[in-house]
Amino acid sequence: MVKNETFEGNQRTQSSGVKKLAKKIFALKETAIFLTIIALSIILSILSPYFLTVSNILTVLRGLSSDGIIVVGMTIILILGGIDLSVGSVMGLTGMTAAYLASSGTNIWLAVIAALLVGVACGLINGLFIGKVGLSPFITTLAMMGIARGATLLATQGASISLYTNSKSFEAIGQGDIFGIPIIVIIFLVIAIIGDFMLRYSQPFRKVFYIGSNEKAATLSGINITRVKIGIYVLISVLASVAGVLSLARFGAATPTTGTGAEMIAISAAVIGGASLSGGEGSILGAFLGVILLNVVNNGLILLNVSVYGQGLISGLILLFAVTIDHISHKKRVMKLH
Repeated sequence: MVKNETFEGNQRTQSSGVKKLAKKIFALKETAIFLTIIALSIILSILSPYFLTVSNILTVLRGLSSDGIIVVGMTIILILGGIDLSVGSVMGLTGMTAAYLASSGTNIWLAVIAALLVGVACGLINGLFIGKVGLSPFITTLAMMGIARGATLLATQGASISLYTNSKSFEAIGQGDIFGIPIIVIIFLVIAIIGDFMLRYSQPFRKVFYIGSNEKAATLSGINITRVKIGIYVLISVLASVAGVLSLARFGAATPTTGTGAEMIAISAAVIGGASLSGGEGSILGAFLGVILLNVVNNGLILLNVSVYGQGLISGLILLFAVTIDHISHKKRVMKLH
């Protein structure tokens, strides 16, 4: 009798534990996004017979990789309490830099290094003006967006540059695969995993949360705010440069419009994934799911023959919706604190 009661007690405890775990999982924002992706995929597979084909799935994965790399950086910037509107223009500038140098006879890998250094310079300028001078991240990066895009257009006179290289290894990065998985996707996944790990377990990156939550308190605790801000803005520009180089490797050409709108996609994905425009909150996993959701929506619109203009409208509405939800959530948190 005692054994039966003990057994039943253990069963109830285990059942209660499972229920609590299930509640925690379903309370996560990431779970809601994941279920939305599944539901949307089912609907699109019914509406279009091409949606769940291997070729279309690979197209979606390749397409989201460059965006996803930028989203990793944007998530960290938003957690910091900042924003970067220049990422798309930096992506275009660095891709064009690599293409221009390579087409002029420079070794492709030296051209890539030069492009990454251009990205470092853009991020350093942003970081210094924001962290050292104290300018608004919005104004500073908006100015850099104009500078980088203007420099790209001026240098090329608005023309595209085709990449002619004998480097099979560089072409493979954008067009090759390993066991059927595109290399560009693998690079994105590695960057996302490293970014997620660093945000969770690295002390220097944990400082980003402290600064985003309460910059004054972070300063009083001895955190070098200026150094962190400069470092993070350099990081996101380098990630934008990597995205630009990967885009060049994928398409074999650089255009002056490469990266246009990338900042809107990155902000949307990060906010959908749980990052707050007020700072102090966010996760790479959530942003990862956010960029998948946006690309699934975009791919679905293409398969359903929705015009490019309609796609832009819907993307804007998604961003507005995500920002509104974030604003309402932030107001609720503030009210609870008071």
